[in-house]
Amino acid sequence: MQNPWFKTWFDTNYYHILYKHRDYSEASLFIDNISQFLQLMPNNLCWDLCCGKGRHSIYLNKKGYNVIGTDLSEQSINEANKHSNEHLEFYTHDMRNLFRTNYFNTVFNLFTSFGYFDKQSDDVNVFKAVEKALKPNGYFVFDFLNENFIKSNLVLNESKTIENITFHISKKVENNTVIKHINFTDNNTEYNFEERVKLFSKSYFEELATLSNLNIIHTFGNYKLENFDINNSPRLILVLQKK
Repeated sequence: MQNPWFKTWFDTNYYHILYKHRDYSEASLFIDNISQFLQLMPNNLCWDLCCGKGRHSIYLNKKGYNVIGTDLSEQSINEANKHSNEHLEFYTHDMRNLFRTNYFNTVFNLFTSFGYFDKQSDDVNVFKAVEKALKPNGYFVFDFLNENFIKSNLVLNESKTIENITFHISKKVENNTVIKHINFTDNNTEYNFEERVKLFSKSYFEELATLSNLNIIHTFGNYKLENFDINNSPRLILVLQKK
């Protein structure tokens, strides 16, 4: 059986080359804003779910929080572990599986690290794993795309040259899924990769929350924590709480 796209693409050097200059400053601003809004305590125990190479985990740790970051990509976790310390740990882990029980004060899932799976049961398992991991009244901060905004503002074609590699990127929305094709040549070899992220309405996450014993207590539309507008907000940010 062929591996799903996220198991192969995320663990290649080319994924990290393409996104090496990604601007995470807005997400760092969001962490500042949301931690202040929720009045997170200095020794808050956080789970950075789908942490990549640990950029946000490291930032959370610098803010004084105890942080565990997990990701499916072994390469990403190996890189993240270069920054580990007594209060910052990283593990390879599939977000659909149980990780810890009654352990974390706050779980973060940032920068559209969701929507990869074909079956709703996988999505439910993610939310249930988060619910199990949280202590009572703990928070789940979930940062996703706003489907209406994406459909209206999708950049269909672009090219980026990074480290002498020109990545040709095309995007389309098909069956309510953003499909990104990434084509390039390196050392006279052609490569083709694909990213697929499903688009979901807020009602879908309300259903996942109900199935997972979580309550949606706040909804924001951007990293400044402004109100969610179904057509104009770039993000759909939910704060959920364990019942």
